[in-house]
Amino acid sequence: MKPRVLLVLWLGLLSATGAKADGTTGSQAFSTSRIAQTAGQYGQYIGSNVRGMDPLGFSGGNVGYKNTGSGNIGAFNSGSGNVGAFNGNENTSPTSGNHNIGAFNGNGNTGEYDGNTNVGAFNGNFNGGSFNGNGNAGAFNGNFNGRGNR
Repeated sequence: MKPRVLLVLWLGLLSATGAKADGTTGSQAFSTSRIAQTAGQYGQYIGSNVRGMDPLGFSGGNVGYKNTGSGNIGAFNSGSGNVGAFNGNENTSPTSGNHNIGAFNGNGNTGEYDGNTNVGAFNGNFNGGSFNGNGNAGAFNGNFNGRGNR
């Protein structure tokens, strides 16, 4: 077959598929108004969820989401004076799990004065005695101590 004939056939096929695609996509699949409508619906759903969570709510001196105790900033903090997330939870003494900055500090202590004033992550957790897991900076410090260490 001559090159000119192949070129004409190729151009004809290309223009036929192009015309079909333009006719379909322009009116249905990629309608700008439809995209705007869908985006607006998702925006309403997200806004409703955020309002329901009350992410910047103030309750009992706390700022954030699902904080208990007092003076906590962030999310899921208990005790007092914690900043971050998941600090000061599940302690048997109110003197434990206070004044931590970071995440997962001062949790699960059964003694007194455990898991306080830690900075970082996973500090001062699961101590059984008194005065354990305090004043740590970094990660994975002062955990799983069984007796009172001053």
